[in-house]
Amino acid sequence: MQLTWVLRLTLVFTLLVILMGAYTRLSDAGLGCPDWPGCYGHIKVPTQDHEIAHAQTIFPDHDIHPEKAWLEMIHRYIAGGLGLLVLLILVLCLKTPEAPKKLPLIIVLLILFQGALGMWTVTMKLMPIIVMSHLIGGFSLISLLLLLYLRTRPRRIFNSESHARNLAPLALVSLFVLVGQIMLGAWTSSNYAALACTALPICEGNWMDNLAIAEAFSPFQGQHHSFEFGVLDYPARMTIHIAHRIGAIVTASLLLVLAYRLFVGAAGMRAISLLLAGLVILQVSLGISNVVMHLPLGIAVSHNGGAALLLLTLVAINYFLWRKA
Repeated sequence: MQLTWVLRLTLVFTLLVILMGAYTRLSDAGLGCPDWPGCYGHIKVPTQDHEIAHAQTIFPDHDIHPEKAWLEMIHRYIAGGLGLLVLLILVLCLKTPEAPKKLPLIIVLLILFQGALGMWTVTMKLMPIIVMSHLIGGFSLISLLLLLYLRTRPRRIFNSESHARNLAPLALVSLFVLVGQIMLGAWTSSNYAALACTALPICEGNWMDNLAIAEAFSPFQGQHHSFEFGVLDYPARMTIHIAHRIGAIVTASLLLVLAYRLFVGAAGMRAISLLLAGLVILQVSLGISNVVMHLPLGIAVSHNGGAALLLLTLVAINYFLWRKA
């Protein structure tokens, strides 16, 4: 089986897992199954009367919502399939003499850790720091898979052009800024702060006098029966939301500058610079739509997908600029 095709399939599969995870989370189905890896003590969602009765006996404090439970289990099934694909990639890399060896091993270790984070997300009742780590793990996984794919493909390296080489530091800074913004987005989502501000461009009211930075960004928020729907007060959620908005302005501006510099200074990278600019405009539009339309599910999930595509684009740009010919 050709390694290149398996990597392509795995990249698509990973994006699907990210989108399904976002859909599950935004549908408030993260605790659709209160146990792990099964669902109410079953390997599938209980639907028969005796299964439901058994589930209610084991979890008397939980109301069974089959539609939410199925969302959670489908997400787990797809993630399990992704794990098998990653193991297959490791085997193929070990059997292919010219293929990288360390990177696929790191990817396998990462997906094992992702599985643990998925378990802790449920057992710790959607604790924000765990949920955010799980989200970042998914983005890290797809980035490393793209890097592995690029390393197995013979491609022209554009850093032979002096102008392109000069843009490598800017591209690296842009990548780090984007990663920071994605982390802010994950923190916003995991603390249910996406609708803390519903006015543009920053927030409504006298928001500057109500910031609660220490509370907003504390990784540990005390003991709670469940973190579902958030436990922070409004000022803390508002602070998180505002930080994400300001981060979006900074990130979009920097990425558009990078796209412009690539377009005018590196002829071989004009196509990817246009892709970068288009994705930035799309992502900003999706973010504004989330605010104006009060977080519609389809647009909110697309916003997660847009972040993943932006990250992949920046990873590819940095690979082309930094890798030696």
